[in-house]
Amino acid sequence: MASPIVVVAVVFLLAGFLVQRNVAKQKRVPKGARVPPGPPGKPLIGNLPDIPPQHSWLKFKTWADEYGPVFRLNIMGRNHVVVSTEKIANDLLRERGNLYSSREQLPFAAKLLSRDLRPLLLPYGELWRRGRKLMHTLTMPTAATSYQPLQIYESERLLFDLLRTPDKYEDLFERYAGGVIMRLAYGKTIETGDEPYIRDALKVVHTVERVASPGAYLVDTFPSLMYLPSWLAPFKREAASLHDFEIKLFRGLISEVKEKIKQDKAPRCFSTTFLEKQIEFGLSDDQGAYVIGTLFEAGAGTTAAALCSFCLAMVHYPEWQDEVQKEVDRVVGEERMPEFDDITKLPMVRAVTKEVLRWRPVTAGGVPHELVKDDVYDGLFFPAGTNVLIEDNRAIHRDPELYPNPEVFNPRRWLSPDYPTYREPLDKYLNLQNFSAFGFGRRICPGMNIAEKSLFILVARLAWAANIAKRPGFEVPWYDYTTGFNVQPKKFVFDITPRSTQKAMYIEQTWVEGRSRDPLAQS
Repeated sequence: MASPIVVVAVVFLLAGFLVQRNVAKQKRVPKGARVPPGPPGKPLIGNLPDIPPQHSWLKFKTWADEYGPVFRLNIMGRNHVVVSTEKIANDLLRERGNLYSSREQLPFAAKLLSRDLRPLLLPYGELWRRGRKLMHTLTMPTAATSYQPLQIYESERLLFDLLRTPDKYEDLFERYAGGVIMRLAYGKTIETGDEPYIRDALKVVHTVERVASPGAYLVDTFPSLMYLPSWLAPFKREAASLHDFEIKLFRGLISEVKEKIKQDKAPRCFSTTFLEKQIEFGLSDDQGAYVIGTLFEAGAGTTAAALCSFCLAMVHYPEWQDEVQKEVDRVVGEERMPEFDDITKLPMVRAVTKEVLRWRPVTAGGVPHELVKDDVYDGLFFPAGTNVLIEDNRAIHRDPELYPNPEVFNPRRWLSPDYPTYREPLDKYLNLQNFSAFGFGRRICPGMNIAEKSLFILVARLAWAANIAKRPGFEVPWYDYTTGFNVQPKKFVFDITPRSTQKAMYIEQTWVEGRSRDPLAQS
């Protein structure tokens, strides 16, 4: 085995080659344009040591305040641009989507782990478009509406268990989100959340969240390390093991649906739609399996994370819980829980939900977009190959011109004409459609319609059923979040209690009766 000195020497030789190659590729700035401003870097390594390994978006916000809404970073000779306002993000990703919709091929996540199969990380091209067509078919608004019985069923189960075991809120929120999407994707039921297939699926979700952040692995910074043989590159062995785990899971779930189709026992789900129209979509078994697996990844972790942040907001801002409870009580009353037909009459429920996603965005840092052709925007020159971090939601959602006093949790900004984010009529525009928390342009989150309905119905039902409050004697952190490109508050102590004995009894009765009308069993 090579000595550590030899390995280090190889690393630095490859790094030097990489830097020289990137410097050689630098392009001349067009006449009348200029390079974006940014923090000065160090020779060869640029801004690499200035970027925190965790929660880098906090540093990006500081730089945005200093250098403006568009600033440049040099990371080992690679050009990065960070955009920190919604207007510029829309100008680039929506108006020039043909240029800004690709992805840098991160060696570990895109190549070694995903093997050019995961739509989230695919470059903009024909394979990505075919996968996106399947996603759109499965998640378009009309399809999402048909999934409401599953969301009602899972929300009833969640409330029943949450009021009995509130300290398990993280697991229960994850089971709620995972339960909805597992049923939609594969027609499989989650009873406890400890089933091997759901544990394995969530393990894949958390792995992707961990490894897909740029710079998570040394090979992402020094791509030439890909040329090392596996015996000298432990990251290759790790990636191979992770890939084998996830592709075995995705193949197994699809194969199970295939067998049920043969037996005429398959419930309607994403997998049956794909398998019945596979030729039309033009996707191989593995490509389709990864599309459906990606929808699970997008729906499971993000919805659960948003619900955890909702609880955090209610603990820190109990006055808004009072407001949303008053609205739900006025519209729904005491005798029943909110239903989907009530949602358009509950603007405060929707405003609180939207403000949670602004105040504590799940995808705080985002996945960079790769520019495929030289471009000039407002006099700023971006060369082809630039990584454009558009979805820096931490900064975008703290733009003081669009969100006055942005650090304060204030749902009123969506409800009052005194704020620039207000749009009317509220029953039409107070929604999550095309909201920046879900991304921009052609890479917008494909599960947005399903997530919107899952969040709205559960926030409404939580407000109707429970009080969320600080537990005496325990401090609740203001910002103590997990790492990765999807984040949520680390577990904290608080109380969830029934608003009344009558409501607790109603929830128990509803769940007991609801188990006999499981929509999956009836499909």
